[in-house]
Amino acid sequence: SIGPVRVEFILFGLTLVGVAIFHKHTMWVALTGFAVVLIFKFIFDPQFDFLAHMVGHDGHEGEWRILLNMMGLLFGFAILAKHFEESKVPDVLPKFLPDDWKGGVVLLFFIFIMSAFLDNIAAAMIGGTIAMVVYKGKVHMGFLAAIIASSNAGGSGSVVGDTTTTLMWIDGVSPLWVLPAFIAAISAFMIFAFVGAFQQHKFQPILKDQAPGIIVDKGKLMIVVLILICAILTNYFLDFPALGVWIAILLGTLFRKTPWYEMGHAWKGTIFLVSLVTIASLMPVEELPPASWQSAFALGFISSVFDNIPLTKLCLDQGGYDWGMLAYSVGFGGSMIWFGSSAGVAMSNMYPETRNTVNYLKKGWHVAVAYVFGFFVMLGITGWNPHDPHRDEHKTEINDQHRCWKISLTRTHGPLLIPACRRA
Repeated sequence: SIGPVRVEFILFGLTLVGVAIFHKHTMWVALTGFAVVLIFKFIFDPQFDFLAHMVGHDGHEGEWRILLNMMGLLFGFAILAKHFEESKVPDVLPKFLPDDWKGGVVLLFFIFIMSAFLDNIAAAMIGGTIAMVVYKGKVHMGFLAAIIASSNAGGSGSVVGDTTTTLMWIDGVSPLWVLPAFIAAISAFMIFAFVGAFQQHKFQPILKDQAPGIIVDKGKLMIVVLILICAILTNYFLDFPALGVWIAILLGTLFRKTPWYEMGHAWKGTIFLVSLVTIASLMPVEELPPASWQSAFALGFISSVFDNIPLTKLCLDQGGYDWGMLAYSVGFGGSMIWFGSSAGVAMSNMYPETRNTVNYLKKGWHVAVAYVFGFFVMLGITGWNPHDPHRDEHKTEINDQHRCWKISLTRTHGPLLIPACRRA
């Protein structure tokens, strides 16, 4: 430690500063930070075993599943976005969207609704593809921030819309406890969606001059639908949506040409995010401040620079949170910086200009304002309602064993729930 701060956190913080400054070389900055943290752990932590950390040990599954799932989704949804673009559906949308600032709001609302049922990466990529077409490639940075915010806000109140809320659900948090997060999410939407839409309309309005003779490629559209359906099914039953995405992509090769070259556009962003998530998993986070609305509020800002999965896990172990408020904080908070969520990193593959962190914060300022506004609207309406511990210590051994069996087979984040398995 240097004073009260562990050196690992200092190295991680320097990595994030490097990402913000050297935004044209984010992948190399992340890889350098990962190498430095790893070397530090090897030298100063004699008990550290990187192989065990990755593949698992003593009942812990390791990080390999979440990293593999993340890589599969980022590469797979890059192909999905290209299939969607080539289906020509985005080309006919200007006919149906309002041709003023309201068109941007409608598009963002569509992303918001879609992300409540799909992975937020898919919602962001589809929304980004539509924006690319309807705005003729001229998309304002503030509107890009609003697309990322919509994809994260829509999933914050749904246990199938975000990894953090799904994690809560599997751990025993009732879906009804998470649902009030929509109060904050909708309130935030009223800020970032309207500001972002005005920014975009001033920069480049929707053009209604639809080119004649556009024919929708139903085969391409069917592949997109198949990818989304398979992702939902494998996410629900296996918590491994990347598997369903790639099954659908391979099936699609039977009747349409697959744009494999899109993986070449996505690999830098994928390596960047995997490196940051791996660094975050190496951080010695062992406890959080006592559960309160103040700590939940702060976690929203922390999740914009720190992986929200371990944060959520710590909160679940600690207990005593208002789970709806926490779901909004950790689910939406990452939208404030482009690399704060996987949806933001996926969008940076499509729009590299989002990697300019200073410019993102400057032009996407309304996302941070929306987070604060939404949080305090929810606090004012519902108040702080900490739930009793959701893990019943008196559950039967059969139920605990069934839960652990299901986790061991299906959960991407298996090690997060090991305490329940140990009780069984």
